[in-house]
Amino acid sequence: MQINTENLVSITEASQNFSKVARLADENGAVIILKNDTPRYVLIEFSQFQEEEVICDEAVDAIAKRILLRNQVAFAELAK
Repeated sequence: MQINTENLVSITEASQNFSKVARLADENGAVIILKNDTPRYVLIEFSQFQEEEVICDEAVDAIAKRILLRNQVAFAELAK
């Protein structure tokens, strides 16, 4: 994820003017909320979150398949 410095918002500003921060997320895709000048939270649209979750699930499935294929002989032996 690329971070645009215009999408950085302090936690104080986020708590005092959440509608502005939500509008920024709508316009730019994501907002990074800083706490003590350190990135702490990310505000994104729920649909974008769901897409990221699906991608993560697919990555886990791919890794699991690769492990199963690599160790197929050992798993077959354990199944006996």
